[in-house]
Amino acid sequence: MKDKNFSIKKRLQSFKAAFNGLKIVVSKEHNARIHLAVAILILVAGVWMGISKTEWIAMLICIGILFAMELVNTAIEYLADHVSPDQHEQIGEVKDLAAAAVLVAAIITGITGAIVFLPRIIAMI
Repeated sequence: MKDKNFSIKKRLQSFKAAFNGLKIVVSKEHNARIHLAVAILILVAGVWMGISKTEWIAMLICIGILFAMELVNTAIEYLADHVSPDQHEQIGEVKDLAAAAVLVAAIITGITGAIVFLPRIIAMI
């Protein structure tokens, strides 16, 4: 049974666990490192090109959703591998579905980035 009493110490511990999850995904997952590098490039490009507040909101939402999907995908993969270390068709499908969620988020982020940045890049050429 969960403890229902509020505790600042327990809230801080939950933040510590969440930051540990970020550390795990960035240190162990190649795609997460690629997404992080691209996100940094997007942030630098956004500052350099002076994107609007609305464009910032769109890009930050996309980046946030992409990282959230990567975290959920990694959690599902870890859990699936623990529960079923042997090859299992249905577990493979679950992992494929989780990976597809990341792919969809990456595609939408890429399209949004193209809408925001391509006109500026074309204008510079």
